[in-house]
Amino acid sequence: MGEKSSIYSVSSLPVTVESVTTSYEYHGDIEDIDRSKAGSSFYAYWNIVCAICGIGILGLPQALSRGGWGAVALLLVTWWMTTYSAIIVVRCLYHPRHQKKRLTSFTAVAEEAFGKIGAYLLFFFQAWIVLGGPVLFVVLCGNSMNELCEGTVAEIGRVPWTIIFSAIVAIPFVFFKTMKDMGWTSVFGTIGISVIILICVIMSGIDSPRVSPTVTHNNVVWEGFPVALSSISLSFGASVLYPNIEASMKRPQDWTVTITAAIATCALLYIMCAVAGYYAYGDSVLNPVYYSMNSDVLLKICLAIMVTNGIVSAPIYLVSFTIECEEKMNITVERWGRFRERLLRFGFRILTIVFCAVIGCTVPYFNNLMALFGAIGYCSTTFLFPVLCYWRLTGIRNKPFYILAWDALILLFGIVGTVFGTWFAVEDLIAAFENDK
Repeated sequence: MGEKSSIYSVSSLPVTVESVTTSYEYHGDIEDIDRSKAGSSFYAYWNIVCAICGIGILGLPQALSRGGWGAVALLLVTWWMTTYSAIIVVRCLYHPRHQKKRLTSFTAVAEEAFGKIGAYLLFFFQAWIVLGGPVLFVVLCGNSMNELCEGTVAEIGRVPWTIIFSAIVAIPFVFFKTMKDMGWTSVFGTIGISVIILICVIMSGIDSPRVSPTVTHNNVVWEGFPVALSSISLSFGASVLYPNIEASMKRPQDWTVTITAAIATCALLYIMCAVAGYYAYGDSVLNPVYYSMNSDVLLKICLAIMVTNGIVSAPIYLVSFTIECEEKMNITVERWGRFRERLLRFGFRILTIVFCAVIGCTVPYFNNLMALFGAIGYCSTTFLFPVLCYWRLTGIRNKPFYILAWDALILLFGIVGTVFGTWFAVEDLIAAFENDK
């Protein structure tokens, strides 16, 4: 059991993370899951980077326009908070109260901490992420595919292309059973989004002298902070995926280093893209940011890359969702046999992608959906549930004051982002529907 305890050792993180991972003894003789078919830490790293570093980065310059330059501080604090949350979520997996086995999911952690009510609440918020993420890809990529075909016979409309994109995503989603099977797709997705970031940053520098006379910036826009926080949280949030990704690792003791490196990679790319985009295009910056660029050719390239990234990234969220649902519905080979298990799994996953496609076709408001999913799903699961479950499963009195103060600040961020972010996002979504009437 000494090997498992090393999951929580770290020497190169901020003091808050280091304290939480080294100050408290790992307790109990906890039985780990079967890792005989698990993958490498490298695959887990790329899974995390690709899952986090996707659609969210495209809206960060606009997030700064909502909150002004002060929102850069939100970005930095969110980086540190999400790293901390990712570590304590996995720590909770190894601190069950009613069993001697590693917990299998974030929902199982919530159930262990707060019973069935906690599990149902987390599953509700989790669904906004693992289904909301693919819906965002469906909305964005369906529209992007139609734009790429503009002026040709293939310009068949946003809805048909949304359906086609969903069908393409369904292929890896339906046939790849586990997160380990999705590892290779993460590499392509990460390379693609990195290229988009590079293009946007370079074009921001090129466009800046041209647009600078008309660009306006704000130092701090306090009323815009909740929406900015929800967008930033969407960019970083993937807490519901971490138990499955950690379960796919051959060496779980590498989790702290793996998650820290992955989130740091994303954060550095985020800061570069957000600051460059907001500096160049100011308060008028669009979401996605590449729509602000003054280059039709590069815009087409970004659209093509984003579609590719959506194809390889959306299944990661969908697989994470269906793995947990299939476990709850006991869709296993042991119960149903190999053929019927595969038939049930295929059927459930097809229904899932059809649901995402229907939402993508009927609610095509990318900006508003991003803010809404960020507020409801990401703020709650990134800030609120990790800390509350951590307190419940590992105790409060055994923690020093500065850890509790840091935890309280995370909870405050979560409440503000979830409550006020949802309020403003719903108002904007209603206004968007009314404007289209």
